Amino acid sequence: MHKIGLHMKNSTPSFYNLAWRWHFYAGLFVIPFMIMLSLTGIIYLFKPQLDQLMYADLLQVEASGQQLTADEMLGRVQAVYPQGSIGKYLPPVDANSSAQFVVKVGERTRNVFVDPYGGAILGTQDAHDNLQALARAVHADLLIGTPGDRLIELAAGWGVVLVVSGLYLWWPRGRGVGAGVLWPRLSARGRLFWRDLHAVTGFWGALLLLFMLLTGMTWTGFWGKQFAGAWNHFPAAMWDQVPTSDRQAGELNLSHKQTVPWALENTPLPESDPHAAHNGGAAPASTANPTVGLQQVVDIASERGVHPGYSISFPSTPTGVYTISVFADDPRNDATLHVDQYSAAVLADVRWADYGLAARAVESGVMLHQGKLYGLPHQLFILFVCLMILLSSVSGLIMWWKRRPSGSLGVPPLRHDLPRWKVGVAIMIGLGVLFPLVGASLLMIWALDYLLLSRLAARRLA
Repeated sequence: MHKIGLHMKNSTPSFYNLAWRWHFYAGLFVIPFMIMLSLTGIIYLFKPQLDQLMYADLLQVEASGQQLTADEMLGRVQAVYPQGSIGKYLPPVDANSSAQFVVKVGERTRNVFVDPYGGAILGTQDAHDNLQALARAVHADLLIGTPGDRLIELAAGWGVVLVVSGLYLWWPRGRGVGAGVLWPRLSARGRLFWRDLHAVTGFWGALLLLFMLLTGMTWTGFWGKQFAGAWNHFPAAMWDQVPTSDRQAGELNLSHKQTVPWALENTPLPESDPHAAHNGGAAPASTANPTVGLQQVVDIASERGVHPGYSISFPSTPTGVYTISVFADDPRNDATLHVDQYSAAVLADVRWADYGLAARAVESGVMLHQGKLYGLPHQLFILFVCLMILLSSVSGLIMWWKRRPSGSLGVPPLRHDLPRWKVGVAIMIGLGVLFPLVGASLLMIWALDYLLLSRLAARRLA
C-alpha cells in the first residue's frame, strides 16, 4: 500500500492524496458510529423473532371464546393503574395475540399486556428499558435526544464522504482487476491482509452502504425534516374542512417507537370540537375527556379496513384527537386517521394512494432499510449488509492502527501542488451543500487542519 501510495503521489498526484486525507478524517469520525449503528440495527432487525423468544408470555394467548371490548380491557387497566395516564392502545393483531396499552405512571412509561379473552393483566414491560426499545433509541439518538440525532446525521453525511473517497482510492489505476481488488488475498499477512479486507468489502458494499445511509437520514431531525418539507406534500384540501392545531403528527413518534409513517410527520394534527362534548357543555380546561369510547374508534378502524398492527393514540387535551395509525411492513398498507374525540367524525384519513412520489419512495426505502418487506430472506440480506459494514469498519481501524507512526494519528500528508485539487474542493463543497451539517463540520475541520495540524507537522519536519 505504501508503494502504491508513493507511486500515485509521484505520477498522478491529482486527487488521490486529497481523497486519501479526507477518507482518513471521515473514517476516524464515522467508523465508531458505523459499528454502533450496525450492531443496534441487527438487534432491531430481528425484533419480531426476539420479541417472540423473549416475551412470549406477554405476547401470546390462547384463543378461548369471545374477546372483551376495548373499553372493557381499558377499564381493567385503569383499575390497576388508577393514577396512570393511558396514551396508546394496540389491539390484538390476531386471535392468539394479547392487547397492549401504553401507560404513563409518574415519570415511567409501561407497556401493559392484557389477555383479550379473560381480561387478565399478563404483565408489564418498561417502554424504554427493554432490548428492542434501547436498540432503536441508541440507533436513533444515542439516548441523548436532539444532540444525539444531530451526531448520527453528521456521521451519516460523513459516511457518504467516506464511500465516495473510498471508491476513488480503491480504483485499480493500471493494476490488474483481480486479487486485492475484487477479492482479498487471503494468503497475505499483516497490514496487506487487512487492507484487502477493507478495500474489497468496501467496494462490494459501497452502494449498499450509500443506500442505508441515505434511507436512514430521512428519519433525522434536521436533514430529514428539511427533505420532507421540500418534497413531501399533501393536497391542502385534505385538511381544509377541519380545524387544525399548531402541532404536527410527528410528535407522536418517539426515538424508541414509530407511530405514524414518515410521510405524515410534518402534517398538522386536526382538532376536536370541545363544544360538542357533554351536550354542548364545555370540556375540561386541561385534560381530554372524550365522549367517544375506545371501542368506537376500533370499530372505525375495522369499518375503514385499516390493516392489523395499528395503534390508537389517545387525545391528551380537550382539542386533541384519537389517531389510528399503522406503520406497516408493506407501506402500501400504511394508514393514518384522526378521529374527533367527541363526535367520532373522521377528520383525516391518509393512505398510500394519497402519498406523492417522494413519500412513496422514502417509505419504501425505509422498509427496505429495516428488512421488513420480504420476510426472513430480506432480514438475512440486511444482516449480510450489516456484517459487511462491520467487517469494513473493523478492518479499517486495524489497518490504521498498524500503519500509524507511534504517538501520532497518522494523518496522510497534504500536498499543496496538486494540479487538480480544485476538483476535490468542488466535490466537498457539493457534499457540504447537500448535507449542511457536513458542510459546517468540513469548514471546522479545514480550519483545524490548516491552522493547527499542518503547522505542527511542519514544525516537526523543521
